[in-house]
Amino acid sequence: MGIRMATRTTDGTARRGWARLPALLVAIGVPLALVGGLASCVASELGYLPGDSMERVWDAPRDRPAAEYGNAAWAVGDTVVRSRFDAVTAFDARSGKRRWEYTVPGRAEICTTSTAASDAVALIVLDDSREGCATVAAIDLKDGRELWRTGRRGPGGDVATGAGLAVILDTDERWDSEHAEGTGPVLRGDQALRAVDLRTGAPRWKAAVPKGCLPRGVAVAPERVLAALTCAGDEAELAAFAPADGRPRWTVPLGERRPVAADASVSFLSAEPTVLKVVEPTRHGVNAFLAFGQDGRRQGRIDAFGKHAAVADGKLLLTSGGGVVAFDLASGDEAWRAGSEDHRRSVTAMHAGGGRVTLLTRHSRDHDELYVFDSATGDTVDERTFSRGEDDGNGELTGLFRYEDLLVTARWGTGKRRPFSAYRGS
Repeated sequence: MGIRMATRTTDGTARRGWARLPALLVAIGVPLALVGGLASCVASELGYLPGDSMERVWDAPRDRPAAEYGNAAWAVGDTVVRSRFDAVTAFDARSGKRRWEYTVPGRAEICTTSTAASDAVALIVLDDSREGCATVAAIDLKDGRELWRTGRRGPGGDVATGAGLAVILDTDERWDSEHAEGTGPVLRGDQALRAVDLRTGAPRWKAAVPKGCLPRGVAVAPERVLAALTCAGDEAELAAFAPADGRPRWTVPLGERRPVAADASVSFLSAEPTVLKVVEPTRHGVNAFLAFGQDGRRQGRIDAFGKHAAVADGKLLLTSGGGVVAFDLASGDEAWRAGSEDHRRSVTAMHAGGGRVTLLTRHSRDHDELYVFDSATGDTVDERTFSRGEDDGNGELTGLFRYEDLLVTARWGTGKRRPFSAYRGS
């Protein structure tokens, strides 16, 4: 009733008061909106805006200082596993609790490991004698049991898993001397690449490496064992062998218009599809990723750049600045590019698979961001900011895994590091 009487006053004072209310609300609301918008921007920038941020879920305890060798990380089901020179340790991917630890016997040390784990088994190469890194052991990543061990020959050489096999490359330091392969006591190429059963270590075969060739690197795809070769005439080649018996399937030169030099650095980025990184030591030499089909037919060639590389969904992914560029493996043509070209941003880790490409990036102002892209189109699927630095003083990232709704980062180095940290969007 009071309100109705006020609107009926003869002098119109109350009516003019009500008329000024919208202006008053605007005068109050605009600053509040600006403050609220600014607060939202700051919260988003710092990673505290709900629905736009990444929160830390767990950290593994700090490692003791590690050596520069023997470091690796794998994800197997709901377990993440860390290798270092003196131990292999597993953590629950959901909670971060330690599940098991394999301690290297005696004063032995882990020299190197298999890049991938197959059927939840990884290989470690041990230095446990005066002969150097002369022992290969298989570790069950589900419970940390050592399944078997066997000797190996030479100062270096790859080990790989796949197709139910552990493939071991024996080497001879005299391969790089003036002695030719196959003369005197030098290890012959057809005796250098062998396979054993992945679970039992029982011998399976020795590969029929072409005469005049020596294996320099190895990888295993589901239907073939692959080896990078140095062959007579100082040329690098790629060979495939049957996983059942080691018989040769095909051998192709790495070079297209001219041979790739025998002293080129050749490493497998992916076994299936087959992608190698080739770097020749000369000024105008090859520095590129080369893709090959299942029959050995040459596919795309992509010049190398960036700090991170991955293969997924038929594409090679290379980081550039704070973004990623995707190339079609069959043709070598650029498919798409996404993310920031801002030179103040850099990619700290990348994960590719399942139709998605995930980048962790860092701005020069030290805030970290997550970007997720569709691997087919490069379209942005998600974008978030970390509530605090994803490394948080724990050292540079060296790996990135996904487990359900968690993002798990891996890191190692010579100082104390937290080997794993897990994050979730909030």
